[in-house]
Amino acid sequence: MDSLELLKKVRKIEIKTRGLSQNIFAGEYHSAFKGRGMTFSEVREYQYGDDIRDIDWNVTARQNRPYVKVYEEERELTLMLLIDVSGSRNFGAVGMEKKDMIAEIAATLAFSAIQNNDKVGVIFFTDKIEKFIPPKKGKKHILLVIRELLDFTPEKNGTNINNALEYLTSVIKKRCATFLISDFIDGSDYYKSLSIANHKHDVTAIQVYDKRDAQLPNVGLMKVVDSESGVERWINTSSANVRKMYNKWWYERQLYMNETAQRCAVDIVSVATDEDYVKALMGLFKRRGVK
Repeated sequence: MDSLELLKKVRKIEIKTRGLSQNIFAGEYHSAFKGRGMTFSEVREYQYGDDIRDIDWNVTARQNRPYVKVYEEERELTLMLLIDVSGSRNFGAVGMEKKDMIAEIAATLAFSAIQNNDKVGVIFFTDKIEKFIPPKKGKKHILLVIRELLDFTPEKNGTNINNALEYLTSVIKKRCATFLISDFIDGSDYYKSLSIANHKHDVTAIQVYDKRDAQLPNVGLMKVVDSESGVERWINTSSANVRKMYNKWWYERQLYMNETAQRCAVDIVSVATDEDYVKALMGLFKRRGVK
């Protein structure tokens, strides 16, 4: 897209997502990650209302009365966005295109982070690491991130979540909050890399999908193109068996994604392109905030 059109799109998404982060997500982002940038300060006697999870059992045993640990919040937290820019993100049959929703979600998270004076970094990935934007603070940096989200052209079309997670683990040394945003149409096994990444950092997964990803319509003979491999073929969607096999493929991918996230203790939310991602994010933040 030309520079003027890009500028208009950046401005439009800035207005929408900054408004969301200020008016709807105010406090939710902070509470969801409040324990991730804390350092131990001291102990004091337990007071009514204190979280029992903060009790220091060693000191309690020595003093014969309950003591709790007191933490100080670190001045800053780093938020890393792992953004899937593979070919399948360009698909959009129901609602928004996946790439547009991914951009809006990422921008909302980024604006929420800078309101907390946090740094924001981005890793764009396909089946290779396409681009790394090191974490920085400030509105100017966020607007750069949004421009890249809207206008970035990857070299490859495939997807490899495993590579992206391994890169995150190797390049970001200090513990950070990480959002992995993808449609998760990936045949690789990423359990080990997700487990390692979440042990070192604090990973949350957001799946953005189109409902046509999940189910074939019954429209007769149809030419389909794999947006990641470029392979074209004709399929008969009138065949109940064809639709059943496709549904099985989708179900197995979803099952792997959800079971892997659960095994790795990673919070995950799925949102369709015709659904309200604000509601999905609010639910995600509230779940994390009560942990």
